[in-house]
Amino acid sequence: MKKIITFGEIMLRLNPEGYLRFVQADKLEATYGGGEANVAVSLANYGMNAAFVSKVPAHEIGQCAVNELRRYGVDTSDMVRGGDRLGIYFAEKGASQRPSKVIYDRAGSSISQAVPEDFDWDKIFDGADWFHFTGITPALGGNLPEICLEACKKAHEHGVTVSCDLNYRKKLWTRDQARETMSKLVPYVDLCIANEEDAKDVFGIEAENTDINSGKLNHEGYVSVAKQLSDRFGCKYVAITLRSSISANDNDWAGMLYTGGEAHFSKSYHMHIVDRVGGGDSFGGGLIYALLSGYEPDRAINFAVAASCLKHSIEHDFNLCSVSEVEALAGGDGSGRVQR
Repeated sequence: MKKIITFGEIMLRLNPEGYLRFVQADKLEATYGGGEANVAVSLANYGMNAAFVSKVPAHEIGQCAVNELRRYGVDTSDMVRGGDRLGIYFAEKGASQRPSKVIYDRAGSSISQAVPEDFDWDKIFDGADWFHFTGITPALGGNLPEICLEACKKAHEHGVTVSCDLNYRKKLWTRDQARETMSKLVPYVDLCIANEEDAKDVFGIEAENTDINSGKLNHEGYVSVAKQLSDRFGCKYVAITLRSSISANDNDWAGMLYTGGEAHFSKSYHMHIVDRVGGGDSFGGGLIYALLSGYEPDRAINFAVAASCLKHSIEHDFNLCSVSEVEALAGGDGSGRVQR
């Protein structure tokens, strides 16, 4: 069984019920999530040995986050206890032309207080096949850029494939800070994942003749973006998600995988969205599963996009789909008819 290590922050998610706005809510739903944790849950649901590495406080709320991961079969044996608090984010679901909103309350969280000595990467990577992190983790500051760099170096020493979702978050750091840090990390990355804006925000690389707000996407422009990322950093694979946002509820969704100088585009899905948060993470989880399973590029990108399409129909962060469900959609069964 393939072993995947993911590293990042898991947070408490608080959101109003349904489509209520923050100012309307008299109660909030409590769940857990975070980029790399979401990927780990996807992979565990696909039957892989997925481990999540992080630091959480040594109290009941920290344990609740650990328990939620264990519930879905994620290995938490290398999670570190310490610090004062679990990060929190508040999510308000958008509807029609009103966008979704996320408010972070994560300053001073346990993972942001981590020190290099918290993680024994030689032990963590023993027997591992893959390592995944996102640009969110070094953006949390403190020692995390150094810790991520050490993890990437150790992964290479152990022959572990490395993937990174750029995941630029302007609420966490500036473009200049992101560029300086990620330029040191991405040379160790075998699979670089980005969306329409990440490559531009982090590295100044953008697709020509594309307007993500109007839904006009130029495929050739994205091939150029992927080639530039591959050429600059030596990535074996570059994956780009292609989202056309019609409204908060309705998006067109596709993806591209660039490898060996060739671009492979998936089919496109028109999605009616239940919950968008975690959509990119489910794409990453699907792509990691597909590549580890030996899928050819066309099949791999179609599996990843189908996995993410299904996640958009599921409440909260985690993609709770099986391989057979993803394969059915990737194979053309998108009718949504009742399965009896």
